[in-house]
Amino acid sequence: MALEARKGANLANFGAGFAVLSAVLAVSIAINIALLGFLPGVYRPKQAGYGESHTKTSTNTAVQQPLERAKDETSVSPTSGSLPTSQGSVINLDHGDPTMFESFWRANGEEATIVIPGWQTMSYFSDVSNLCWFLEPEFAKQIRRLHGLVGNAVVEDRHIVVGTGSTQLFQAALYALSPSDALQPIPVISAVPYYSSYPAVTDFLHSGLFRWAGDANAFQGENYIELVCSPNNPDGFMKQAVLKSDTGKTIHDLAYYWPQYTAISSPANHDIMLFTASKSTGHAGTRVGWALVKDQEIAKRMTKYIELNSLGVSKDSQLRAAKILKVISDGYEFPNSIDAKFFDFGRNHMRNRWERLREVVRETGIFSLPEFPSEDCSFTGDRTSSFPAFAWVKCEWENAQDCAAFLKSYNILTRSGKHFGAGLNYARVSMLDRDETFDVFIQRLYSIK
Repeated sequence: MALEARKGANLANFGAGFAVLSAVLAVSIAINIALLGFLPGVYRPKQAGYGESHTKTSTNTAVQQPLERAKDETSVSPTSGSLPTSQGSVINLDHGDPTMFESFWRANGEEATIVIPGWQTMSYFSDVSNLCWFLEPEFAKQIRRLHGLVGNAVVEDRHIVVGTGSTQLFQAALYALSPSDALQPIPVISAVPYYSSYPAVTDFLHSGLFRWAGDANAFQGENYIELVCSPNNPDGFMKQAVLKSDTGKTIHDLAYYWPQYTAISSPANHDIMLFTASKSTGHAGTRVGWALVKDQEIAKRMTKYIELNSLGVSKDSQLRAAKILKVISDGYEFPNSIDAKFFDFGRNHMRNRWERLREVVRETGIFSLPEFPSEDCSFTGDRTSSFPAFAWVKCEWENAQDCAAFLKSYNILTRSGKHFGAGLNYARVSMLDRDETFDVFIQRLYSIK
């Protein structure tokens, strides 16, 4: 009974204390609300009846205007995700964001504009009679047309598998080529310097089907999946498979085998060939890639992977990509109707940028660059060199043994050679950013003493 009495007393005290605390809080809130009405320039939440065009006013304009200017100076573009370039800013040339092509599409964008009604592209299915049932027929048509025009890949008797960029297609190909009954994961290899994302993407899910095994030149064995990137990311050279085996398999990543980057010597003719809109047209944000696959069963397994991974690929993105590919092909096949030759634009820009970079490298003596042989290009009809999407820069100074760190000290972000299986004295530099960013990059290299 004594215990019950003590419990009752405690509850009574707690209730009384809570009541007092509630009263104090109520008074405090009321005072704060009253004071808000006397503060100038305080933002009040939008009330019912206020339209989107309603703006708040402030008498403290001397404070407000500098804040607005500061916000404008640091704001990120809603379509590019990058900060405005200025002489003192950090320039990010680590990634391969192909914003260089923006100026072409600004001038010719009307031709590539599409309107998708609200009722269109609602179904999961695109063509149920096709092996890749979520592939839009118009996109497939324009893929075959563009490859036929450029002459960079065999499309006859090939299955087209569409993916959310070539990264998803790379994963789908690994899945399709991996034996499902193997006791050990199949090794995945690529010759150094290899694309920096290959190891990370391969091992990201710790799959029991495949595992990253490093440099193809150092690999010993008969069962493997070899990745061949040609032209190669990062060094820009044309590559071939290092290994040959009756049981070994190969994936060819041809993201950069387009006329703006290299001479088109002959149509690529491999079992699995990966392409992407990111580097072919510059539309990285559309997130569309495609694979040309010779074997039907491999194409089925790749399609199954994408079905289970993302239940297909956005139809809206495919339709937009189809229109973009059409504009590029029309520019060459019907030049009188569309005065826009995309590959000419890209090649001229890349040539100009490489000439400027080579000039500053010669004058400073701090770096060295790969030298590329000239080849006959079946697309242009000219003999030309390569102008890769990335510069594989080697730092020659003794005090610049970590090339990426050295460039970072001058506010230039690059990707270290260690991520490509190479040494720290190498760094990969994107050549695909906007003109103003590239101009600042060249000026900054000249300033290094």
